[in-house]
Amino acid sequence: MPTLHPTAPPTRLSRARAAAAVPAAGASRTSRIGATLRGSLLGSLLAANGAMAAANLPNPVLFVTQVPVPEDFATVGSVFANHLTSMQSVARGGDLWIRYTDGSLRNLTAEAGYGNAGAQAANAIAVRDPAVHFSGSKAVFSMLIGAPTAQYQWITKYWQLYEISGFGVGQTIAITRVPGQPADTNNVEPTYASDGSIIFVSDRSRDGQRHLYPQLDEYESTPTPSGLWKLNPANASLSLLQHAPSGSFRPLVDSFGRVVFTRWDHLQRDQQADNSGAGTFNWTSESATAAKVASTEMFPEGRIDNAVTFGLRVNHFFPWTINQDGSGEETVNHIGRHELFGYFNRSLRNDPSLFDFSDGATPPRANTNIAENWLQIAEDPTSPGRFFAIDAPEFYTHSAGQIISINGAPNVNAANMQVNYLTPRSTRDIQNSTPPADFTGHYRNPLPLSNGKLVASWVAEPRQAGNDGTRPNPNPRYKFRLYSLINDVNGYVRTDPNGALTGGITKSVSWWDPDVRVTYNGPLWELSPVEVRSRAVPANTMEGAPQPPEAQAFAAAAVDFAAFRSFLAARGLGVLVSRNVTTRDGRDKQQPYNLRVPGGVQSVGNAGLRYDISYMQFLQGDQIRGLGGMSNPTAGRRVLAQPMHDAAALQFMPPPPAGAPAGSVAIASDGSVAAIVPAQRAMAWQSTTADGTPVVRERYWVSVRPGEVRACGGCHGVNTTDQAGQLPAENMPQALKTLLDYWRVNADPLFKGNFD
Repeated sequence: MPTLHPTAPPTRLSRARAAAAVPAAGASRTSRIGATLRGSLLGSLLAANGAMAAANLPNPVLFVTQVPVPEDFATVGSVFANHLTSMQSVARGGDLWIRYTDGSLRNLTAEAGYGNAGAQAANAIAVRDPAVHFSGSKAVFSMLIGAPTAQYQWITKYWQLYEISGFGVGQTIAITRVPGQPADTNNVEPTYASDGSIIFVSDRSRDGQRHLYPQLDEYESTPTPSGLWKLNPANASLSLLQHAPSGSFRPLVDSFGRVVFTRWDHLQRDQQADNSGAGTFNWTSESATAAKVASTEMFPEGRIDNAVTFGLRVNHFFPWTINQDGSGEETVNHIGRHELFGYFNRSLRNDPSLFDFSDGATPPRANTNIAENWLQIAEDPTSPGRFFAIDAPEFYTHSAGQIISINGAPNVNAANMQVNYLTPRSTRDIQNSTPPADFTGHYRNPLPLSNGKLVASWVAEPRQAGNDGTRPNPNPRYKFRLYSLINDVNGYVRTDPNGALTGGITKSVSWWDPDVRVTYNGPLWELSPVEVRSRAVPANTMEGAPQPPEAQAFAAAAVDFAAFRSFLAARGLGVLVSRNVTTRDGRDKQQPYNLRVPGGVQSVGNAGLRYDISYMQFLQGDQIRGLGGMSNPTAGRRVLAQPMHDAAALQFMPPPPAGAPAGSVAIASDGSVAAIVPAQRAMAWQSTTADGTPVVRERYWVSVRPGEVRACGGCHGVNTTDQAGQLPAENMPQALKTLLDYWRVNADPLFKGNFD
């Protein structure tokens, strides 16, 4: 099964302490830029002489303006919960703009009759996330319309998707709302799929049930998007591509047809339940009529250290991919914390074979530069598979930080992927004291251009976000402007002093927040630039034929693969397969890795403790954690891991042996596992002993598309060799054949005739 890797930032109670510690941590990494970055990468990325006049962009650029918001928690510029629509979260008054190659500007939304200056009321707008169609002749973006018209008036408005055309020089603007989208949810960060559909982020509940709205994230229990969605406007077909308990962000379709996006990985126990006064409790099910009971959790291990385990704290934003049909969910090329992080704990105290991970451990890894978060990912049009992103802290900077890049082309093994620092490491974090000498500001929204150059939104401010004014007359500390970037003398990139894309866009606006009348007169943020150009339509990626080991199992069971997938899809099911769960990536020595199946295969890395594993317990993400107390709970629910209980999935699998853990399947003698699971629902798993004691726990949620048969070599999957020096498993998974044999005999009688 696909397995990957994590670490953890401050809780809500510890943010101030963490902020004080951040500058030193950032400064300690400033010398780690690699020789590759100083040489060929920058040489190809930017002009050798560093002079890039702003008027010489190769194509027009769409971007948005936003009235600055001083605070950085659940506001429009934040890392997460940036889709919320209160007046404190997103001030109205911004617009969609285009900058032509001669430097001239055009306010597109204003020209089409949307928005206004001055008092922000019923016709007020905010705009975000433009994405250009492959033809270069239209774009999709999100717009929010409406603000309070009187003091103390609370209104509910939603971000909605709009398409724009006619933005060429001399053309007439046309803006239309995208048909078929949910009208009562926040739909943001859209991009075009190869077939013309729109892939976007939404906070619509996973199955549309309104009593589950909104989904609350696993960290702060704040409303969060539920994952990636796909809409075909021609027929109003809407589907959930990927379910993310803490949210997914900013999808793009890359040159290879993959959907690349940022996902928040936070599969850990509820910290709100660990803190007094949070009012946490459980619903007995996802039903609207479910009863309320005391809080309980069973997966993963606890957050707090104890005599046996170290507390598990997972919290980062990694680059992920799926196919355009929602299949194949995985981090980019299976990269994870072992390839990216600097340190994290082992899981058990009493096994001397386990040790805390360090990026300096032996054998040395290829990547020499730590990266923790991958925000606002963009692909380099001159080098397919090279991705730029922002590594920024979760709070304090409006998700601005350091520009990084990596080669994530499909043929690059994760073990060989090198993070490049394009700006100094000091630019990642806040600098509340005197900034380091190499600090050049904070960056966001990197835009690699078709001529090999780079644009970004930038602010010189080193300190954390805040309001240097008052509530009614704010003076937000961060004022983002779009700049072209050039080489500096130290081999990094920085803003070109003469490279501002605009002369600064100012506006005078006022609004009810809703208690206080707020007035702002000053520069607007310039964000989310995208290049307006035509480009080749990439392949429409989707699940293909089974890999040879799984194809062998289907042949041995005399089951037609396409018919089996159709059966699963019609019932909202998929299959997860692992060929040998005793095998683990050779770098992962933080969880038990001397594993054996009693009477069967084993994979042993040293002479230390050995663990017998008999079952794989599958866990489904159920939205059952309540907040705010049983008497007056907060709207929405958080996802918790529960033993798989989906009746449709369990119906077509061999019954587990007596005494097996709930939701589990037996591990076959060859180490293989196969299970039918609910599709479009986050899943996790853990191997257990015969008595149900967990041994190796999954660290990530993974969802499958209806009908998908998802296979991998082991848990955690092997990049090069496993803990015993072996190559990734290629055996025919006996567990899959056993499942198919059972299904062939016991499937729906109306269907099984196709196989008799």
